Amino acid sequence: MSDVKPIAPVRIGQTDIVYAQGVRAGSWLFFTGHEASDFEHGIAASVAGKAGQPLGGAPRYLREGRFIFDRFAELIKAEGGDLRHIVRVDQYYPRAECVNPYQRARKTLLKDYVPPSTSVLMEELLTVGANMNVSLLAVLPGEGREPHAARPEGVPVPQHSGFIASLACGDYVFVAGQMPNNEAMTGLDPKAYRPPNAVWNGTDIRLQTEFLITSRLKSGLEAGGSSLKNAIKAQVYLTDINDLPEFMDVWNSHFGQHPCALTVVATKGLALVESKIEINIFGVRDTGKIKKQLVEHKASAHMRLGPAAVRAGDLLCLSALYAADSDGALPVVSASSGLRYLGAPAQHQVRVILGAAAEICEIGGTSLNNVVRAQHFVGDLTTVYPALRIWHEKLGGTPIPFGAVRTPSPMPIPGCDIIIDMWAYRPGN
Repeated sequence: MSDVKPIAPVRIGQTDIVYAQGVRAGSWLFFTGHEASDFEHGIAASVAGKAGQPLGGAPRYLREGRFIFDRFAELIKAEGGDLRHIVRVDQYYPRAECVNPYQRARKTLLKDYVPPSTSVLMEELLTVGANMNVSLLAVLPGEGREPHAARPEGVPVPQHSGFIASLACGDYVFVAGQMPNNEAMTGLDPKAYRPPNAVWNGTDIRLQTEFLITSRLKSGLEAGGSSLKNAIKAQVYLTDINDLPEFMDVWNSHFGQHPCALTVVATKGLALVESKIEINIFGVRDTGKIKKQLVEHKASAHMRLGPAAVRAGDLLCLSALYAADSDGALPVVSASSGLRYLGAPAQHQVRVILGAAAEICEIGGTSLNNVVRAQHFVGDLTTVYPALRIWHEKLGGTPIPFGAVRTPSPMPIPGCDIIIDMWAYRPGN
């Protein structure tokens, strides 16, 4: 059996795009970008319900969450795994009222085991009428991979969600998305709070970022035997993308000497209204066999915010990539902006991004064909199909493990309306 195998590939709506519902890579199972779609027409009939009885049956969002997790259960079982070996879940929603019904559906199947979770609001999802976009990462049972809760001190867990704040699995430690909330989940922690009338008392984003790094991420990693210096990858969601420079200044003061792969995108909203930021992170144990290794690629320096990539055992985590240089969007992208409805700028962006990613993967000991998760954060969902056409060409028709959501405007770099966050597998490591 190949080290990397698409799981249940399906052609989308009789197009030329083949979606990998999952990827089995060694002992890992990746499932990316799942929505309650039938892959042929849109939202599955059992989720949409009867047009003449819109209020009949179980609540609409509950049906949607159940549909997605029932599909996950079937896909994982077919590979010899189970739901108690999920180690991370990422969720995107277009509106806040979707979250609680989804979490109830999730808990019905997962019961008392809800792995580290991140939930944020985005402007729009890929399937018309979809209200939740879910990705998860699981491990296959055996060989010391049994996940267990690490229970960090001082890291509260929302009662309605009940996720595990920090989870250890072999040499890996996964920390759930963290906000600067207080213990009661009713507002900001005092250390992250700036009184509105204290106009010179720092800035909200600096106070909240500092608090998250020192009090939440550090504690979550250390509870599992890891540390900030052994962090592998972080995803950061900002409610105001204009906070990016201040965020990066604080972030680099802690991670400058020991960088981890980094993705930063805008979010429409978080669970706590006062929060300006949410961060999830994962790392490796300080005393484990698996060691953190940085991957350098100077040519892509202006296309990312973190290092080119970080290796950790059989995983290669790239920082999210844009099609940019030191002056902003690449000239070929800007020059074709008048052809945006024909997909030219999108294809130019993805061609450049995947070219850089292929080189980074090669330096890191793998290839673009071994990408196991490709999450697209876009400013316009009409860019997704032309973007996937470039993936199709680069992979020679191999099923694509992709997800896509529309983020709030503006994007961090004018003219760059596609950001791709990728994980790859390193066979034999």
